[in-house]
Amino acid sequence: MIQLLEGGAYLVRGAEIVPDGADAAAAVKSKTGKEISRAEAAEHTMAYGILQEHNTSGSMEKLKIKFDKLTSHDITFVGIIQTARASGLTKFPIPYVLTNCHNSLCAVGGTINEDDHMFGLTCAKKYGGVYVPPHQAVIHQFAREMLAGGGKMILGSDSHTRYGALGTMAMGEGGPELVKQLLSQTYDINMPGVVGVYLKGEPVKGVGPQDVALAIIGAVFGNGYVKNKVMEFVGPGVSALSADFRIGIDVMTTETTCLSSIWRTDEKIREFYDIHGRVEEYKELNPGETAYYDGMIIVDLSKIRPMIAMPFHPSNTYTIDEVNANLADVLHDVEERAKVSLDGAVPYSLQDKIVNGKFMVDQGIIAGCAGGGFENICAAADILKGSYIGADGFTLSVYPASMPIYMELIKNGCAAAIMETGAVMKTAFCGPCFGAGDTPANNAFSIRHSTRNFPNREGSKLQNGQISSVALMDARSIAATAANKGVLTPATDFDGTIGRYQYHFDANIYANRVFDSKGVADESVEIQFGPNIKDWPSMGALPENLVLRVVSEIHDPVTTTDELIPSGETSSYRSNPLGLAEFALSRKDPEYVGRAKDIQKAEKARMAGEHPCQAHADVKPVMDIVKQTFPEVSHENTGFGSTIFAVKPGDGSAREQAASCQKVLGGWANIANEYATKRYRSNLINWGMLPFLIKEGDLPFRNLDYLFFPDIKKAVEEKADVIKAYKVNRESGCLDAFEVSLGELTDEERQIILKGCLINYNRVDG
Repeated sequence: MIQLLEGGAYLVRGAEIVPDGADAAAAVKSKTGKEISRAEAAEHTMAYGILQEHNTSGSMEKLKIKFDKLTSHDITFVGIIQTARASGLTKFPIPYVLTNCHNSLCAVGGTINEDDHMFGLTCAKKYGGVYVPPHQAVIHQFAREMLAGGGKMILGSDSHTRYGALGTMAMGEGGPELVKQLLSQTYDINMPGVVGVYLKGEPVKGVGPQDVALAIIGAVFGNGYVKNKVMEFVGPGVSALSADFRIGIDVMTTETTCLSSIWRTDEKIREFYDIHGRVEEYKELNPGETAYYDGMIIVDLSKIRPMIAMPFHPSNTYTIDEVNANLADVLHDVEERAKVSLDGAVPYSLQDKIVNGKFMVDQGIIAGCAGGGFENICAAADILKGSYIGADGFTLSVYPASMPIYMELIKNGCAAAIMETGAVMKTAFCGPCFGAGDTPANNAFSIRHSTRNFPNREGSKLQNGQISSVALMDARSIAATAANKGVLTPATDFDGTIGRYQYHFDANIYANRVFDSKGVADESVEIQFGPNIKDWPSMGALPENLVLRVVSEIHDPVTTTDELIPSGETSSYRSNPLGLAEFALSRKDPEYVGRAKDIQKAEKARMAGEHPCQAHADVKPVMDIVKQTFPEVSHENTGFGSTIFAVKPGDGSAREQAASCQKVLGGWANIANEYATKRYRSNLINWGMLPFLIKEGDLPFRNLDYLFFPDIKKAVEEKADVIKAYKVNRESGCLDAFEVSLGELTDEERQIILKGCLINYNRVDG
């Protein structure tokens, strides 16, 4: 089904794979009649060509990328624009689309969500952007329909910013990276590795894009095969897939931890652009005659079977047939994993889901950028026709990804077919993906064609004793399960016809409702603020030395951004930095906020010109121990704050608030064995936080210990490879030494850390 080559590989004429090795060059020459070096062949990938066209550094080893377009949604664009405004923003220099698909339901926090929407509309007018009102489209579907272009690059403040199937290299990053683009700065990375994804064969009936995606995720997430690399989809199997099918696979590449994706394009993609009235944006993309890849994933599409990602991660994958054949064993394995994911905070069992030897689920959802596509919903309608979901506890909700898709489903009868079963059709909304819509009952099991199934992401709250589970599946198998009244069923069991429906895009829906400035800014427009929209608090520069208290210690194999700052109702506070910070780590470590704010008192006193020992009783005894070895250290040259330790933090969302909430609570650093994604590490840096690395093994400190980092400012300035740190041992009265590092930092990133945050780095005073 999925094969990973151990090393790199050459792809010859887009069809033949030559694994790297001693005789690889000779084998390539025998097929092409030409000698080519590995380095030269690496320049023949599609990814290399697109990155080269957008690079401004003059070096293809150290890239400085300028994107063609930007896009954000309504739990990120307020903070981004507020940060850019503090740095002197006067006009959006490139097209910037503000969608409203996350906080669309104004049920929490009074007027908060709609205030954010009006902020976005007035900013689009003032700075020359595009504003997509609530319920019109989810961020990524609008981008596919209206923004993508062959050979272009798009940066979005949402992790699932992936339009590679349309020939667009897109990346999801934290908000500060979009701020840099708004200020005509660059996205700075080393040239990423490029991994080929070679598709062959074609899917059998009942297998959908989520099945292919989950099979790939299951094969590559745990071993880091594509981490921070570009996935390049090639091979004859690409042509066997429709545009919608490719899009459905592509959006899920985020869950592999890759950096971005790109696909070869053909007439089916040209047709997609033509249908959407933008055929001029099509560009045929193919790798060169001989292209070299840093790895190769071989996918036999004909062998993929309906998949399920069991709780609590998209990589926890099985075929549905495997689950049904080994129910007790699989469910026991999930329960064991839950002990780690849930920290034993609530009782968790799935055994009651086995009824008469079959697995019964409680809810089905087809939604968002992954599931809400036209073909997915049409296929679900065909499978559901003539069936009824029943009058018991099982429910099914379907969210088309855009109003044009919804309109076409009404016209072709698929919407009616779905509603006739007892299912509910809803408008474009990302809520089910992050716990703001269709939250299941306590202990319920939900199957979803959406993007993630992290703990609590469906809306349950451990601190309230609530837990439900989400498994990821394709729309087709969700429909088959719904037709079977909640009995877990693969769509390959469906023996009817799944039709092919022609899609007709109605451009008038957007033309009549979306505000498009056409890039013209109107400085006379007054920005509309709501009471919840707050400026960022002031943040100080990095001091000469740091005393940090460890205020949370997390030993899970991976810590997600959902655990660092929960999703769901907290989203309404994303325009209020201090208000949102109150939720930081609330579901993972409820004591974190209080501990962070406690030690922050010392730094606030220091910044106000007062002695920090007057604000916190621990300061004097800690500093007394430090001064025994470092007599020159004082409260005038030493900052105080907090840090957390996590084994591998930052998997999942691009949300910058996973870092900024720590910062506004006085956080100066994270300490980790590694960082799960580039985007989380970038968020730390852009908020002036030190991304410390410590070797795996015995941890030289524990939660609530104080750590001392002498000459930390100098270490950052002088690019120290190793930084000496100390645990303040209050039992022995001594300093216990250990070492950390910062990993590779660009000169700009060092300056951002030294200044205290990106806002300070860019601030225009006066």
